[in-house]
Amino acid sequence: MATWNSRGLRGSTLEDMINKTNEKYREHGLALIQKIPTPITPIKMDQKSRHITLAYFEQKSTVDYIGAVQGIPVCFDAKECNTDTFPLANIHKHQVKFMQEFEKQDGIAFILISYTHKDKYYYLTYRQLKYFWNRAEAGGRKSFRYDELDPDFFLKEVPGVLIPYLDTMQIDLDMRK
Repeated sequence: MATWNSRGLRGSTLEDMINKTNEKYREHGLALIQKIPTPITPIKMDQKSRHITLAYFEQKSTVDYIGAVQGIPVCFDAKECNTDTFPLANIHKHQVKFMQEFEKQDGIAFILISYTHKDKYYYLTYRQLKYFWNRAEAGGRKSFRYDELDPDFFLKEVPGVLIPYLDTMQIDLDMRK
């Protein structure tokens, strides 16, 4: 049985909070964002409980969430980090490629990072991600530090919203004009 600190449950609290936020945004007509399930093929099942005990991923996942905000296509991934250094190994090349293609279609792609040890949430734009990614591919750091991040993209608290990313997304949009 999975426990609270098992690899399979990492990020589930963050995803629960994002799901609740997305539901609130949907209820208020602000956004329609859905969690993308990762397709799996079951290999073994416990016949008594009808639980899958062994499975494999059918294909590489893209991002965790996709949808629209006021008519703007949006996709994003959710990641947790418990140190001041975020390893780029936590983001896969196929995810970066998907986000790049999504942005080419005039969509907005980003990553929401929960810095659990600081109780802070960060909106990493695709532009920032690409900068860090290119730096790593050119032989530089394979991570980025908390102090390298743009302070404008830390999420500000909003009463009644757990992970209020829409205001920060507006900053992202304003910078694109």
